[in-house]
Amino acid sequence: MLCYTLAVTGRTSFGVASVDAIDRFHINAAQLAVFTALQLAVYAFAQIPVGLLVDRFGPRKLMVVGAFVMAVGQVTLAFTTSYPVAIFARMLIGAGDATAFLSVMRLIPAWIPLRHAPLLGQLTGAVGQFGQFLSAVPFLSLLHATSWQTGFVSLGAVGVLLALAAGVLVKDSPEPEADASAAEPAVPTEPGKPTEAERLGVKKILANVLTNRVCWHGFFVHWTGLGALVVFTLLWGLPIMTLGLGLPADQAGLALSLGTLASVAVGPIVGLLSARFYNRRMQIVMFFSITGWLGWLWFFTSAPTGVLWAACLMNIVMGFTGPVANLGFDSVREKVDRRFVATGTGLANMGGWIAGMIGAQAVGVLLNLRAPDGNYDWADFGVAWIAVATVWACGFSGMWLTRDRNVRRYS
Repeated sequence: MLCYTLAVTGRTSFGVASVDAIDRFHINAAQLAVFTALQLAVYAFAQIPVGLLVDRFGPRKLMVVGAFVMAVGQVTLAFTTSYPVAIFARMLIGAGDATAFLSVMRLIPAWIPLRHAPLLGQLTGAVGQFGQFLSAVPFLSLLHATSWQTGFVSLGAVGVLLALAAGVLVKDSPEPEADASAAEPAVPTEPGKPTEAERLGVKKILANVLTNRVCWHGFFVHWTGLGALVVFTLLWGLPIMTLGLGLPADQAGLALSLGTLASVAVGPIVGLLSARFYNRRMQIVMFFSITGWLGWLWFFTSAPTGVLWAACLMNIVMGFTGPVANLGFDSVREKVDRRFVATGTGLANMGGWIAGMIGAQAVGVLLNLRAPDGNYDWADFGVAWIAVATVWACGFSGMWLTRDRNVRRYS
């Protein structure tokens, strides 16, 4: 969970530094959006390859490597003033980030009975979101109190420490002799004998995952629940609240923190709902997601500018609705062959990040069209957010089309 929290901190750190980045790299809104778009592209499209590696080599090794890669990316970002090098650094951060959540999701079924796994999955997501608070408050304060270099080097240093801790403390399976990539954690693999994942081969694993309706449904559940939240927290939230609403940066950081606390509070509740109403998961996602978008409609049409409470309320609404994105993972964990669970979870976990990648870049393009001089106002952000609503509607349609009418209870 700590490694995942670090990953979320690194993922969202650039969002709270986005206004500073415009000045540091002398870029416009569309160029700023490239940072998030490419970072999310690397993160999203690394999910299946990372899932294959987790299934084969085990989560501990992938967590260690991923934390080191993120640390290299943060330190590189700290010292460069080159726009292309900075983009490469964010891509490294996206690649390292891709290992954390899938590794934890692979550890849960190895250690936890399936009837408790939905709650543990939501707790992981909820605790991990504390990383957004770390980037919005202490990291942002450190960035403004010291310098760009100090802020990002500090993130890199913490990454190295957690990589070392994961290597020492994380264990792939409760069984001392079990290989984490075996079909069942309780069945040890004989020395020198190929693992189940190795015998099946990459092509067969991919064929099973890419043709599995449950995995694709999880993909669109994640897309629907997380897309708008990704766009807001990773890039455009701080500019919307500071340049659009006219709030000072510290108040905007406070609003982001309230959203994180709301997510932490509601995550376990969503996990309990998932376990109790396992055959109504899509309806739960629909209810939370539509509620969130009614909030967005109010926010951009009726919310008063220059007041903190409006930003706080919208961040709390996002915090309440975001955790439903993880409900797709519960179905993958329960219905997909254990040998493919990390790869299947990887496909599901791509949804929200691909939606965020498309939405973030589309917002930047629309902002540039509306205000080529870079002087963005509240109306500009409202028009640009139509792109995010369109992306959400596509995911909502996909979730409906891939729904499974034949729900069966896990044991």
